Amino acid sequence: MGSGRNVAVFGAYGHTGRFVVAELRERGYVPLLLGRDQDKLLALVEAHPGLEARQASVDDPASLDRALNGAAAVINCAGPFATTAAPLVEAALRAGIPYVDVAAEIEANVDTFAHFAERARAAGTVVVPAMAFYGGLGDLLVTTAMGDWTAADEAHIAYGLSSWHPTTGTLASGVVSGQRRSGRRVRYTGGRLEYHDDALPTLEWPFPAPLGPQSVIGEFTMADVVTIPSHLAVPEVRTYMTAKAAADLSAPDASAPAAVDERGRSAQTFVVDVLVRSGDKERRAVAAGQDIYAISAPLAVEAVDRILTGRTRTTGVASAGAVFDAPDFLRALSSHLSLHVPLDTRG
Repeated sequence: MGSGRNVAVFGAYGHTGRFVVAELRERGYVPLLLGRDQDKLLALVEAHPGLEARQASVDDPASLDRALNGAAAVINCAGPFATTAAPLVEAALRAGIPYVDVAAEIEANVDTFAHFAERARAAGTVVVPAMAFYGGLGDLLVTTAMGDWTAADEAHIAYGLSSWHPTTGTLASGVVSGQRRSGRRVRYTGGRLEYHDDALPTLEWPFPAPLGPQSVIGEFTMADVVTIPSHLAVPEVRTYMTAKAAADLSAPDASAPAAVDERGRSAQTFVVDVLVRSGDKERRAVAAGQDIYAISAPLAVEAVDRILTGRTRTTGVASAGAVFDAPDFLRALSSHLSLHVPLDTRG
């Protein structure tokens, strides 16, 4: 095991990686800066004097082993995760340390559960995929909204983004996911992932005030369809995206996020509105904040902190809602998120 305060960040110089490095430092951890590009690593060290940079590549296991030496945990911020997740999980298992990533790629997250569940459990360690805005936050909200329910008929996660200026990593991951699906779309229905060529519907979602009703794209499927069913008995998991944000993402001239404050956050705002239904009963949970990439940092770092301080419920590969006390986790993010959980709406 590594010394207690060193946390390796693979892809530390990427857009989300920089937020993670800053969040770790604010929490009193010592980030180890990992990545393939030596020049970018050195530039990041200039911005964070005193931190150590370690060059490593996912196609060189020995370099990963050297890079993780002395680390207490590793956070993988480098996509496409179809390429990076498995080698980093393997390296973490060899090092005997927990692994957390911010993957929004549905297939990459499925692979992590499928390929490493038994080995991580046997090793007594924790592997948490999708510990980010997509996948992690929705899972925590759904788990909290369900409360004492052991099952539900449906879970709906509606993303009310004011805009979506994607990073180069988001775009690259989208290309990889599209190739893996042969251009098909995916949804979670009947208790399983289903690939299809159906057109996506447009409908109106009743977001709470002040956002209010918005036009959304239905079956705009995100990583929640992997994280939530991994531990909750919910056969229908549906996700929605505001039509404007979906158009921003697919625009041929899509621009990257632009910083507007001292923390480097963009002006983008978001509301995540969760509704779970069991028979004639409904429960709702809502989170709101600023910048979907920036919020992934406190999500991932809070996860690492809870793992390293023993505040976990299981070992092996597990989503946020399975491994952590979901309501308590969300309360710990109160300085980053405005929360309304849970809200009984009917029954």
